[in-house]
Amino acid sequence: MQTDPLSTTLAALADPTRRAILARLGHGEATVNELAEPFDISLPAISRHLKVLEQAGLVSRSRTAQWRPVRLEGAPLKDLATWLEHYRKFWDEGFDKMDALIKDLTKGQSDAAKN
Repeated sequence: MQTDPLSTTLAALADPTRRAILARLGHGEATVNELAEPFDISLPAISRHLKVLEQAGLVSRSRTAQWRPVRLEGAPLKDLATWLEHYRKFWDEGFDKMDALIKDLTKGQSDAAKN
């Protein structure tokens, strides 16, 4: 059974270690050893995380002599952002309501202080 690309991206992003790896790669390409440094897990475990990210199209690896840098690939993230954009109005409405409530509460406190 084939999974759609958005589901694959979301599944890859579900793990905090993989999100941290992507955050690191947002600063530039890195080797597996460099990516493994902040984690208390084995290199094979990091490699398994990278395989999931690679299968989702979120990272790619190239080869330059002995060096195999890993780099962030943005297209799946753009697709995810496009999908999420359809739901922006729901969280914007929530923030607008919260802003209005805060203004009402602040106004009520300043009115009470005047009396």
